[in-house]
Amino acid sequence: MPITLTVNRTPRTIETDADKPLLWVLREELALVGTKFGCGAGLCGACTVLLDGEAVRACQTPIADAAGKAIVTIEDVASLPVGKKVVAAWTALDVPQCGYCQAGQIMSATALLSRTPKPSADDITAGMSGNICRCATYLRIRKAILEAAGEAA
Repeated sequence: MPITLTVNRTPRTIETDADKPLLWVLREELALVGTKFGCGAGLCGACTVLLDGEAVRACQTPIADAAGKAIVTIEDVASLPVGKKVVAAWTALDVPQCGYCQAGQIMSATALLSRTPKPSADDITAGMSGNICRCATYLRIRKAILEAAGEAA
């Protein structure tokens, strides 16, 4: 079944099963491998992408649900004004340790700051809930979010 969507500002038509997870379309069919497979159950956040500006778990999002919508992956997040600030803060504060979860963390932080430009501690906790970092870089993640928001970390 042909499905049309926009990925990183580029219109794409994919011929695939409507139930195939967005994650596997991105990785296998579009060679956008920055979005990671973590748990496969939408619990860890490694596969987070933006779908019409909202953070979604690509491993649990059927490609049919993305039809006609704008998808932004880690490969293009810096093209968004907020995404650019988030990536700059992540780099300046050297947030990643192993880095595996960081694409999902950045995508969730971008969605958070897009809807809440000056987040409180509770906003950050809620907005980043479900993004797991096995290396426990949570303090650096929180500092980077505050820096991207223009607040002292």
